[in-house]
Amino acid sequence: MPTDRIGVYVCHCGTNIAGTVDVKALAENASRLPGVAASRDYKYMCSNPGQDLIRKDIPELGLTRVVVAACSPLMHETTFRRACQEAGLNPFLFQMVNIREQCSWVVEEKEAATEKAKALTEAAVRRVALHEPLEARSVPVNPNTLVVGGGIAGIEACLKIADSGRRVYLVEKEPSIGGRMAQFDKTFPTLDCAACILTPKMVSVGQHENIELLSYAEVEEVSGHVGNFKVKVRKKARYVDEETCTGCGRCQEVCPKKVPSEFDLGLGVRKAIYTPFPQAVPNIPVMDRENCLYFITGGRACRICEKDCTAGAIDFKQEDRVLELEVGAIIIATGYDLFDCRRAKEYGYGVLENVLTSLEFERLCHAGGPTGGKILLKDGREPSSVAILHCIGSRDQNYNQYCSRVCCMYSMKFAHLVREKVPGARVYELYIDLRAFGKGYEEFYKRVLSEDVVFIRGRAAEVTTFAETPEEEGKLIVKCEDTLLGVPRRIPVDMVILSPAMEPRRDNEAMARIFSLGRSADGFFLERHPKLAPVSTASDGIMVAGACQGPKDIPDSVAQGAAAAAEALSMIDRGAFQIEPLTSVIDEEICSGCRICYELCPSSAIELDEKMRVCRVVEALCKGCGICAAACPSGAARQNGFDDRQILAEVQVVASAGGGVGRA
Repeated sequence: MPTDRIGVYVCHCGTNIAGTVDVKALAENASRLPGVAASRDYKYMCSNPGQDLIRKDIPELGLTRVVVAACSPLMHETTFRRACQEAGLNPFLFQMVNIREQCSWVVEEKEAATEKAKALTEAAVRRVALHEPLEARSVPVNPNTLVVGGGIAGIEACLKIADSGRRVYLVEKEPSIGGRMAQFDKTFPTLDCAACILTPKMVSVGQHENIELLSYAEVEEVSGHVGNFKVKVRKKARYVDEETCTGCGRCQEVCPKKVPSEFDLGLGVRKAIYTPFPQAVPNIPVMDRENCLYFITGGRACRICEKDCTAGAIDFKQEDRVLELEVGAIIIATGYDLFDCRRAKEYGYGVLENVLTSLEFERLCHAGGPTGGKILLKDGREPSSVAILHCIGSRDQNYNQYCSRVCCMYSMKFAHLVREKVPGARVYELYIDLRAFGKGYEEFYKRVLSEDVVFIRGRAAEVTTFAETPEEEGKLIVKCEDTLLGVPRRIPVDMVILSPAMEPRRDNEAMARIFSLGRSADGFFLERHPKLAPVSTASDGIMVAGACQGPKDIPDSVAQGAAAAAEALSMIDRGAFQIEPLTSVIDEEICSGCRICYELCPSSAIELDEKMRVCRVVEALCKGCGICAAACPSGAARQNGFDDRQILAEVQVVASAGGGVGRA
């Protein structure tokens, strides 16, 4: 301790800290601690003048350690480490104390908050005296990128990276890219044709020299670490040779087997060999083994498509292929699922005719849909009245508490489309609150209001066919409470459109395991920070984009796709990724090879040397969580920057300060 010269710097953070903590008394108290050569307070330590205090004092006063008592290390630890490094001090001979979130924001009494801050600052001084110089390491970055998911977010990410001259692999599990947006008719608030703005981007992906499109494929395994991921992708057999096929469509014309179309949500039909929609990219058909007569009969029947294919592209013996890719960065853009409205039995979906989901209505409106763009009831008539029910499965304690963000706007878009295509139809919007938050959205709401759409504030309670009056006979009756008028209502209509919640994809749990991703309580993939790092994840080198991270509309999904691409490119262009040195290390001379750390590591950062019977840490994967160090029975595992001596030095000070330190 006598050889150390420690500098302590206390931040006022405006009044965030100084309004509750006596920062002058705190700095004065710190000046009397053993080894402290300088103790100062400043209004904003994170500002350039605040950092200059540190940069100036280190060489002038010969400081060997630095402590800053300020806000959260998550916000500014890197800032102060850099200031130390610029002054010639190893950045890891620095310790930050959070006296904002842990003192001033949670302790009301000034005296108690100040005493707690004194104890925490003294603990940091004791700890930093035991710090050792550490050096950050870097790993080279493979310039290739993997994008998983071919919706609009994945497409945007691919194009941005490919246009920069870098190689991209796009893996899409469906036969074509396009995602949900390919199923839409028009987009709010401009009412652009969804296909008109999406198709050019899809074609660009299919034709780009730097993009290798792997459609009808799934990622099975990911190993390695940031900068050097090894990925196994299963390319499923289409039973059509992609190199030979010309996309003429003859095989689909002659195929005798018809089945419900998944792309049209069962409202239309497709053949057993099919492309999902006319603008599909790649425009290569895929064989449905489950329904193809050749496969059903064990090769004894049909083969009409093979006989009529002039290009000779049909290959019934084709098998799945497993491809091994090496990439430096991965972008996950796998999208979302819609809430299954059958779960909300009160609305009659799947039981009552003419109760549709939003996506089914999109396909009715689409010129390429099962009705050629006409809004028709099951019996072929046009509806004279339509009710659109908001928040089905959203903002609901029974299902999903969050708002799905897009439902209000697309519900109003539906009202406009009904009024446009069936001019005499009466349209009712049943909502909880209207949320028109985006550019041009409020104006679109005003436009729909002017089109004589009836807005009723109140969640629908039930959809039934039990008529109470002659005018309700043969109708769907929507029961609700009008919360503005304070009265219950019964609204007879011909068609009900449900606006279901956007939910995490049903395979998100499996995807999270494959890519070592965290998930938030609602099941969406978890970002590193909701505001400051919305596309990064806790797994370095893996980014998320679009609705797999949470409900969002098309503009926000495109923006996140571009942001994820920028983050991947920034890492690729640097050529190396710097690894935080606060990782675990294992002393092989002490390690007994018990594998406890190997089994517990949540980052899969520990490997077992079978020959030597010892464990080793892969630094590029280690997140410094410390589980291995805590669990190791022999003490072979320890964590840089969190040595037992350092932790105990802090604990002893806090413990001797008494119960007031823990009071909030």
